[in-house]
Amino acid sequence: MKVTIKEISTKKELKKFIKFPGDLYKDNKFYIPHIHSYELKTLSQDVNPAFEFCESKYWLAYKENIIVGRIAGIINYRYNKIHGIKYARFGWLDFIEDEEVLYLLLDTIENWAQEKKMDYIHGPLGFISFDTSGVLVEGFEETPTSFSHYNYPYYDNLIKKKGYKKEIDWIEYNIKMPDKIPMRIVKSASLIKKRYNVRNAEIRNKRDLLKYSDELFKLINTSYADIYGFTELTNNQVENLKNSLINFFIPNYTSFILDEKNELIGFGITIPSLSQAFKKSKGKLFPFGYFRIWKALRKNDTVDLLLIGVKPEYQNKGIHSLIFNKIGQTFIDNGIKYIETTRELEDNNKVRNLWPDYELRQHKRSRCYSKVL
Repeated sequence: MKVTIKEISTKKELKKFIKFPGDLYKDNKFYIPHIHSYELKTLSQDVNPAFEFCESKYWLAYKENIIVGRIAGIINYRYNKIHGIKYARFGWLDFIEDEEVLYLLLDTIENWAQEKKMDYIHGPLGFISFDTSGVLVEGFEETPTSFSHYNYPYYDNLIKKKGYKKEIDWIEYNIKMPDKIPMRIVKSASLIKKRYNVRNAEIRNKRDLLKYSDELFKLINTSYADIYGFTELTNNQVENLKNSLINFFIPNYTSFILDEKNELIGFGITIPSLSQAFKKSKGKLFPFGYFRIWKALRKNDTVDLLLIGVKPEYQNKGIHSLIFNKIGQTFIDNGIKYIETTRELEDNNKVRNLWPDYELRQHKRSRCYSKVL
C-alpha cells in the first residue's frame, strides 16, 4: 500500500494530528496522552507566543486514508541567531512500525529545512524547552511523568537507520522518599542559611506564588541559559506559562529561596503526579478530566520534580539542601513515597549529585538526534 503525506492546513486536520497518538498507543498501558486543548494551543500560530520567533509546518502520513504517522517541522530563529547556527527541528514524531512511513516523514521535513536554507536538523524538540522532547530509548515499561512523551521501542533503530545520530541523551530517576529527611540535608540547610544569610520564602497560597512568578521566570532564563535547546523566554511566553503552569503548582510543594535583599536565588517546584489522571481522561478535560486532575493534586503517593534552579553565583554552595529540606518534609507529611525526576542531560552531574542520601534508580532515557543536511 502506498504511503502518502499531507501538509496540515485546517484546524480540523490539526486536531487529527493531535489525536493520532491516542490511536497508535490505545492498547499500551504505559502511554500517557497529553491534554488535547493544551496541544492545540501550543501548535496554533495565533495562540502560542513562540511564533514571534518560530516558524512551523505539520504533516500527516496516510495509508489508504488511515493516519499512520505525524511530524512537525520547526525553525526557532531566535535560538539559531544566539548560537550562530542554522538548525531546523523536528518534533511531535509518531509513526507505526513501518520504515517507509518514517522515511517519508523525515524526507518531507528535510526537504522543507533545505528550502529554508538550514544546514542541520535535530530533534525531537519543541518550540521551547517546556515542550515535549526526545525519543524514549530506555524505560518502556515505566510510567512517564505528567508532561513527557512515550513511544514504542522501534523508534530509535529506524531513526538511526535513516542516518540520524545521537546528539544528546536525557535521563530520569525514580527516587524513594525516606521516612525522615536525611540528617546531612537538615544540618546543611541550617548551615547554609547562616553562612549566606538566605531563607525559604513563605508560600501559603497561589497569591504568594504569583508574587514571585516574574522573578522565577527571570531566574529560569539565567540558570537555564546553557541547557541544550533552551531559548530565553520572552515576556509574552512568561505570561503564557504563568497561565498554563501556575494552576498546577501547590504552595507546600514548592520552595523559593531568598537572599538578604529578599531576591529570589533558587527554586524547586514539584507537583503530585498527574500521569494517571491524564491517562484516564484520554486527553480530554471534559467532562471528568478536571475532577481527576483535582483529585490527583490532593491525593497521591508520587510527585514529579518539574523545575529546579539556582542563581549562577550561588551554585555549588548547597542551596539545594534548603529546597529539599522544606519540600521533603511536605512529602513525608503527605505520604509521598516516590519522586520522579523530569528529563535532565546525562552529563548534568550537578543534578545527579543532589541525591547521595536517597535510594534511587535511573530508569528512563530519551534521545535527541541530529543530521547534516
